[in-house]
Amino acid sequence: MEEKDINIEESETLNEAPVEETEEKNETETETSTETEFEEAEEISKLQSQIAILNDKYLRSVAEFDNYRKRTLKERAELILNGGEKVITAILPVVDDMERAIDNGTKTDDPQVLREGMELIYHKLMKVLESQGVSIIKTEEEDFDTDVHEAVAMVPGMGDDKKGKVIDCLQKGYKLNDKVIRHAKVAVGQ
Repeated sequence: MEEKDINIEESETLNEAPVEETEEKNETETETSTETEFEEAEEISKLQSQIAILNDKYLRSVAEFDNYRKRTLKERAELILNGGEKVITAILPVVDDMERAIDNGTKTDDPQVLREGMELIYHKLMKVLESQGVSIIKTEEEDFDTDVHEAVAMVPGMGDDKKGKVIDCLQKGYKLNDKVIRHAKVAVGQ
């Protein structure tokens, strides 16, 4: 009987150990799963806060870009409407001089006085245009350049030294800040 008692005792000891180990395992697993769930919840909340921050930044960027676009469209419209104001303001004194010349032209019969007055007004207008960035394209003794010249006539028999050169300027050309706004119409030697 002792053997049976020992076996029973051993079996009880054996049975008790796994129960305790199982309970410990369950408690450890429960603690681990709780910790894991807590960590996952923390991670989810961090990610959600990052999403909220990024979404806010995105919305602000979109709104800022939209405001920038509207502002530049408004500025562009104002430039188109009022862009010539500076030039017009600069030319108005020349217009005033022209009106005075016309009024005084009826008071004199001397064509030389009228000519001098017109030349003064022309030079004043050219100074105003130069101050606005307008310059005359040079044509005298220049090589023909398709970027700034427009050939309207070819003059044969001018000799080899005049071949490809501007012979005569029929209409002046102008540049505005190094951009051709009107090509010079020229006759070119052949």
